[in-house]
Amino acid sequence: MTKKPFITSLALAVLLLSSQLLYAQTGGGNGTAGIQDATTQVTSYFDPLTKLMYAIGAVLGLVGAIKVYGKWNAGDQDTQKTAVSWFGSMIFLVIVATVVRSFFL
Repeated sequence: MTKKPFITSLALAVLLLSSQLLYAQTGGGNGTAGIQDATTQVTSYFDPLTKLMYAIGAVLGLVGAIKVYGKWNAGDQDTQKTAVSWFGSMIFLVIVATVVRSFFL
């Protein structure tokens, strides 16, 4: 027996067996149920994550307000720059949370 037909036959047998195993693992070709299950699981995370992002935005707003108040009382010249950076980041976080939630749900 030569090596080339033996290797070809072996490769064909492995391919046929692996295709049957893959077909059995996907539930008989029903991949739609798996995709729908994954979609349901991913979309169930949006509401808690949106609330978490709102909470982080609120904490950012409070920390920023304290920083700006401290600089304003100290008479620092870059109070406006600090206020814009802190409150801008808070507003950006809240807007991103809202847009992402409305885009994906």
